Amino acid sequence: MTNAGTTVTADLPTPAVRLPRRRGIELTLIVVAVLLSVYGYCAVGLAKNGTVPPGAAGYGAGLGVLALLAHIAVRLRAPYADPLLLPIGVLLNGLGLVLIYRLDLETPGDRAAPAQLVWSTLGVTLFIVVVVALRDHRVLQRYAYVCVAAALVLLTLPVLFPAVNGARIWIRIAGFSIQPGEFAKVLLAVFFAAYLAANRNALAYAGRRVRRLQLPTGRVLGPIVAIWLISVGVLVLERDLGTSLLFFGLFVTLLYVATGRTGWIAVGLLLAALGAVAVGRLEPHVHSRVLDWLHPFASIDAGEGPNQLAQSLFAFAAGGMLGTGLGRGHSILIGFAAKSDFILATAGEELGLSGLSAIFILYGLFVERGYRAGLALRDPFGRLLAVGLASIVALQVFVIAGGVTGLIPLTGMAMPFLAQGGSSVVTNWAIVALLIRLSDSARRQSDYAIEVAA
Repeated sequence: MTNAGTTVTADLPTPAVRLPRRRGIELTLIVVAVLLSVYGYCAVGLAKNGTVPPGAAGYGAGLGVLALLAHIAVRLRAPYADPLLLPIGVLLNGLGLVLIYRLDLETPGDRAAPAQLVWSTLGVTLFIVVVVALRDHRVLQRYAYVCVAAALVLLTLPVLFPAVNGARIWIRIAGFSIQPGEFAKVLLAVFFAAYLAANRNALAYAGRRVRRLQLPTGRVLGPIVAIWLISVGVLVLERDLGTSLLFFGLFVTLLYVATGRTGWIAVGLLLAALGAVAVGRLEPHVHSRVLDWLHPFASIDAGEGPNQLAQSLFAFAAGGMLGTGLGRGHSILIGFAAKSDFILATAGEELGLSGLSAIFILYGLFVERGYRAGLALRDPFGRLLAVGLASIVALQVFVIAGGVTGLIPLTGMAMPFLAQGGSSVVTNWAIVALLIRLSDSARRQSDYAIEVAA
């Protein structure tokens, strides 16, 4: 239409902009992860025997099929999920199998890699089940108290069984062993996220103010004190410093995210320090680990030879910047925990500081993508759950890496995906699946917002 020589055109509707699904990127990265794992497997065989291991093709095919099935499940059920989470899990799991196989060659009577591959298969199966069956993460919020009840049962069960290496964290029946605390941490993350999402306003604004800290009412503060007592109780009964630190650190992190008040971090650190100091002085097993941390070379000075921590430090020193090469190190001298607690020492010795830094970058990227999904989600429960799951991995990596490098006392926990441990690898795949589901929901919300705005 024209008016005084001016042409006026009606505004055309803006086409809806859909976010890319990026599943092709994920598949490409999975292929790279599988190839790197197979390369490491072959490098170990060439270094130890001068030939490519006969099972290299089967190992690559098995890992590739598992990764492909997981990718298909994501492509069909969570097409908007973050494309980095699954490839990082595949690469870390594959590298863990390589390191365990490498240490198996030094201990022919104690082969752990085949069992670890079976557990990895179970973990990927659980991953697929979670991605396919859980269509909406908010369903988990309804079962918050069921989760905490199940977690408490799992935590107390090992008390009924004999201690293993000084800690009561295992259930052993007829040669089969399981670590219930690994599953309890995911259940507690669900409960913490649900509880804090429902009470975040009361925690942040209700109650009495003491200096810079807003103390909530007794009804809301009660569960916080109970969580602290449970954490200390786990430390006392099971002699497991790592699990206690993980649970309490997880709760304090989510408490800070839910309220935005830094005072809770100070309170959490103070309570954790009080509990750790008290138990470290009174409990002999924990006290011995603290002494080993303070004096890692005391056994050498006493003429008894290096202990595990000293051997671990020697392994890191021998690795230097570029490492000795896969299969050419001597970290098996660490002893019985070389495949579990101290497997990071093998990575440090044979891959060097550069390889170890690459592993830490993978963990850091995994945690960052979890936090990114949490920031993008709109519902408080999903936001806190994503942060909590990513924080579990971050806290475990810090506690384990700090222990084997002498930064903090040893805890006996398993490095996510890398270390020998069936319960650990299955739980870690469950964490990846939940983060996949959460990141898919976050991007779906963003896509919907773009369509509405358009």
